[in-house]
Amino acid sequence: MRYRALGLAVLVGALAVVPLVAGNYPVKLLQEILIWGIFAMSLDLLMGYAGMVSFGHSAFFGIGAYVAALALTKAPGLLAALVLPAAAAALGALVIGYFSIRVSGVYFIMLTLAFSQMFYAVAFQNAFLGAEDGITGIPRPSVLGLDIGTPARFHLYLLVLVAFAAIFLWRVARSPFGHVLRGIHENEARMQAVGYPVKRYKLLAFVLAGTMAGIAGSLYAQFQGSVSPDAFFWTTSGEALLMVIIGGTGTLGGAFLGAATFILLQSLVSSYTERWMLILGLTFVLLVLFAPGGIVGTMRGRVGLRS
Repeated sequence: MRYRALGLAVLVGALAVVPLVAGNYPVKLLQEILIWGIFAMSLDLLMGYAGMVSFGHSAFFGIGAYVAALALTKAPGLLAALVLPAAAAALGALVIGYFSIRVSGVYFIMLTLAFSQMFYAVAFQNAFLGAEDGITGIPRPSVLGLDIGTPARFHLYLLVLVAFAAIFLWRVARSPFGHVLRGIHENEARMQAVGYPVKRYKLLAFVLAGTMAGIAGSLYAQFQGSVSPDAFFWTTSGEALLMVIIGGTGTLGGAFLGAATFILLQSLVSSYTERWMLILGLTFVLLVLFAPGGIVGTMRGRVGLRS
């Protein structure tokens, strides 16, 4: 535990000085990785630990992004930037999860997908939400009276929040609650037979994952300065799903690593060819064929890496 904490502190410290030694583009790429890393980790809590594969996780990402966009234009403070988006995403996850956890397998996947597409349709057609153009000109919040509009301050603000979110998810995954989720994933009927309220645990996991996804969406809206209905679209969930699979399901660090790999590959390949999606697809196929456990799973098998 001590070595993990020391390693995290060193990593955060190293990432904090990146704006001092790198240009604008690498810093923006790193910030995008940090935000998508949290989104991928929130999906991995749902998918890798509780065994619920969701194609509608973008619903909570979009809720967080749109609530932050609307609130920050009225009062650019931490309440608008974090509290309201997290609360809205949690409420949305509670309602959607209440219905979704009653089914499993492909039915769960399709039901969560349907909910996310409903949000997409509302955002796309509603003029109050900017319709297909979305909302632009989103200001960044002030923290303790300090304006974080400057790149260096925003980077530190983002890094601190992402570090706390990652620690929170890690503690949840390794708590007794997280072990129960693993048990439900392995054998739901047996966990129910020994007396665990399985539906309650699954709903709580759904709400926690949705809340963290909402925070990621809020941070993304602040990072971009705009938000569009694409935040709700199923492809947003699909990208997060690819990140989790690339890194390794059931390993939060793997989800973060998968997010970094996906975004870096996308950035690198798209700068050389317009057919970057084809190359990314082939890369994903090769990973599934030759590293079905993801990057972290493969490293575990070859060098004895522990999560």
